[in-house]
Amino acid sequence: MSKLTEQNIETKLLRFPDWEYYDNALHAEFEFENFKDCFGAMSRIAFECEALNHHPEWTNIYNVLTISLSTHDAGGVTNKDFKLAEAIENIVEPDEE
Repeated sequence: MSKLTEQNIETKLLRFPDWEYYDNALHAEFEFENFKDCFGAMSRIAFECEALNHHPEWTNIYNVLTISLSTHDAGGVTNKDFKLAEAIENIVEPDEE
């Protein structure tokens, strides 16, 4: 999978208002009601990651999930990252489809 240009990334990000592009990766932060809800979303996201064979860099502090997506083999952001971002959005904010 080939790395996207910065212009391609910025155009694709128009569909992902919760995400930003910097440091050669896509970044988002999601806040949940409590730790249990955050961890539940992480568990659901983990299944999507396995299905796509693509895994994020992420951290969880109490009710906040911070995610960074980049395709290391390609040296930057690819369509694979946007596919996972879309799956994450559908899990985290299913009512906003």
